[in-house]
Amino acid sequence: MSDILTTCPYCGVGCGIRASAATEGPEQTPTVRGDSSHPANFGRLCVKGSALGQTLSAEGRLLQPQLNGADCDWPTAINAVAQGLQQTIAEHGPGAVAMYLSGQLLTEDYYVANKLMKGFIGSAHVDTNSRLCMASTVAGHKRAFGADVVPGCYDDIEQARLFVLVGANMAWNHPVLFGRIQAVLQANPEAKLVVIDPRRSASCEAAQLHLKLRPGSDVLLFNGLLSFLAEQGKLDHRFINLHTDGFARALASAQLQAATVEQVAIGCDLPSEQVLQFYRWFAAEALSLTLFSQGVNQAVDGTDKVNAIINCHLASGRIGKPGCGPFSLTGQPNAMGGREVGGLANQLAAHIDYSDKAQQALVGRFWQAPRLVTRPGYKAVELFDAIARGEIKALWVMATNPLVSMPQADKVKAALAGCPLVIVSDIYQHTDTLDVAGIKLPALGWGEKDGTVTNSERRISRQRALSPPPGQAKADWQIICEVAKAMGFDQGFNFSNAAEIFAEHAALSGYQNSGERAFNISVLAQLSAEQYHQLAPIQWPVTDTRPQGTARLFADGKFFTANGRAQFIAVHQRAFNEAAPATPLWLNSGRLRDQWHSMTRTGEVASLMQHRPEPFVSLHPADAALYGISEGELVQLSNASGRLLLRVDISDNQRPGELFIPMHWSAQFASRARADVLFAADTDPISGQPALKLSQVALRRFTPKWQALLLTKQPLTALQLQLFNQHYLARVPLADCQSYRLGLTEALGPQQLLQQLQLTPTLSCRDSQQDQQGLQSQLTGYRAAAIEDNQLQWLLLAGTELAAADQVWLNRQFIAPLSVDSRRQLLSAQAGQGKTLDNSALICSCFNVRSQAICRAINNGADSTAKLGKQLQCGTNCGSCLPELSALLLQQKALTRQQTLTQQKSEELSDVSN
Repeated sequence: MSDILTTCPYCGVGCGIRASAATEGPEQTPTVRGDSSHPANFGRLCVKGSALGQTLSAEGRLLQPQLNGADCDWPTAINAVAQGLQQTIAEHGPGAVAMYLSGQLLTEDYYVANKLMKGFIGSAHVDTNSRLCMASTVAGHKRAFGADVVPGCYDDIEQARLFVLVGANMAWNHPVLFGRIQAVLQANPEAKLVVIDPRRSASCEAAQLHLKLRPGSDVLLFNGLLSFLAEQGKLDHRFINLHTDGFARALASAQLQAATVEQVAIGCDLPSEQVLQFYRWFAAEALSLTLFSQGVNQAVDGTDKVNAIINCHLASGRIGKPGCGPFSLTGQPNAMGGREVGGLANQLAAHIDYSDKAQQALVGRFWQAPRLVTRPGYKAVELFDAIARGEIKALWVMATNPLVSMPQADKVKAALAGCPLVIVSDIYQHTDTLDVAGIKLPALGWGEKDGTVTNSERRISRQRALSPPPGQAKADWQIICEVAKAMGFDQGFNFSNAAEIFAEHAALSGYQNSGERAFNISVLAQLSAEQYHQLAPIQWPVTDTRPQGTARLFADGKFFTANGRAQFIAVHQRAFNEAAPATPLWLNSGRLRDQWHSMTRTGEVASLMQHRPEPFVSLHPADAALYGISEGELVQLSNASGRLLLRVDISDNQRPGELFIPMHWSAQFASRARADVLFAADTDPISGQPALKLSQVALRRFTPKWQALLLTKQPLTALQLQLFNQHYLARVPLADCQSYRLGLTEALGPQQLLQQLQLTPTLSCRDSQQDQQGLQSQLTGYRAAAIEDNQLQWLLLAGTELAAADQVWLNRQFIAPLSVDSRRQLLSAQAGQGKTLDNSALICSCFNVRSQAICRAINNGADSTAKLGKQLQCGTNCGSCLPELSALLLQQKALTRQQTLTQQKSEELSDVSN
């Protein structure tokens, strides 16, 4: 069977994938590799994409519908959904019904969901988790360009000579594109990378300049750049005069706060020479590309940040041309596709908003919609607030996990617990959100889907199924259409396949569109089913005059505003908040290299869990000293919204007084690590996007009575996991068992733990010591295991202080019958003298290369990433680990220098004494 060409389901880069069908057998999975013909990645894949074949197991999948906890068939489930929605509408009106969608849906799924709600049910309350990542960029683009469009394309990377990376750790979150930037930097000594981020991220390893600015001061920095361009005579006056409006107001606003480099430096808490260096580089290099992501978007002034960046590119005429422009990096695989069909609450459909009544009527005619909505619905935070106060009575969630991702996540959990009708379409048996649903609908996963997605450069690619649906799972569009027909809306939802939906979507994009709407793929409406199946990646707009698609927009200086001119937006830096005495630390959140969203998919892949296996908080060494906290300790972070229990990571990557936590952990993987519990529901007033990058928290040590490691052949059940709600737990899947890292209070000792988990040991031993008077023996450790038919079932290691365990060796003991030596060493958790395996930090997930092996190679002469790659393969596949390899090289060189200096001093002292 020939390879199947499809698209990666992770970030918005939209990498093409070539997948070979699995051979027969339950243990076989498709082979996944990059598609060398796809223009987004040319064959490269990141570590997550490379591991996609390992996510295709049916284990843990939701395989049939459930109604109130009991399995049922599809007709029963469809009728329950339809009747529940109809009853809600009859009793409370259509505004009592809402949908919350996802950037991981395909465009065809999104289209019918939006059409059902906004055209037939008559509720505008359709929003998406794209609100959490891209809404401020959408608003900024619409203010400046008149449309939600990214002006440039990925090919601009190879032509640019200055890269400005703002609030985006591309090395980890968009590594394939970052690899293209690194290639330009290596090939062109004059090319430069500037990283603007309060935290020193992996991306900084390749940067010539890192601006470690005060969190939230981006508007000031870019207003200062606008002022500097004007002062230095670097404005493109011809472009400004012919193609823009509002420049004088924008410049005047910028100069109020940022007239001089010194003002900017003070406000941003940066050395003035660094600010000046950045400004000079930008002013001198016309081929400048500014790439930005969540560090810009997820703020109370995210839209203003976006426009501050765009202002600088408009003022210098750097837009619509090769090698320059503002470039938004999308967080999800189909966030843009969802916006194309109107998936946000303030959009109607096909880039048509609610502001133009004639355009609204156009959608109504095209859909023949009986109940077309005429005004915006609730955005995400507003939507869950409306559920909490009882205004929305029915919610349908698809392919997302708001109980983990929404701000004030505990409040959202309480709101859904009180909602009369919660419907969740998902692919897994357990997620935080699915577990509160009354109706659970099994959807198709990535490997079974058929449709389209749109990436960050407006490129539409085909998603093709690798395997048939497991169990009774259905495509989201099929489920939606069946519900629509059960509600009596047959006419608008008689689609037999995804190709028919795409054709209607494409036709709507061109319906009475004479060029005033940017989104237009009307040529594709004429595709046959076979042509749709064979559709190659293409960038919109796709029209009669541009049938092969459009790489760049605005080369002609024409924009999608009412007068055709781009708009400068006058923006002003907001005042900086001071930390409250009770919560003196500022908290930032973000993504990790090997994880994705709430880990429902990546978290079950053992190789992806080894890089950063536990939820953690990074803090500066000065803060660690101030609080008396050591590396690896457990701490509690808290504020009025909730509390987290996390492992300490001490790093000077942080600014003093500022913390960083990863956003990924859910209740399936940790007891108290849902990051967004600690973030208030503060939103940008224009975009409605919540500020998930800045919160105030208090920190204190969490001192468990017992530290424990529990390894089990079978995962603990959701009911068993509830036992750890007040304790520390982190589940780390290993290749052949499940690992649980525990911190237990006095309320739960190790033997009580086994009793409550109903685990009976066949081997055990106790460690104890006498008290100071020598009168009473105190238990200090306990080790136990269960063996059946000479196969290890589980192992518990617990102590007041937990000694190091050889987890690589322990994992292997679950594979085969235990040897005599293994049984003897089991409770010591070590392989024995001379047999200890490498348990150091995993650096390269692609080839399972750990830090110990890397440092050994460096000490033996591998003094570059290229030499390390040649010797160990690390860094030669996806390149995600290259920044960490560079950091290890620098650390080892610094250590060698220190050892040399120490030796020299020792020799000098020896000479003096002699």
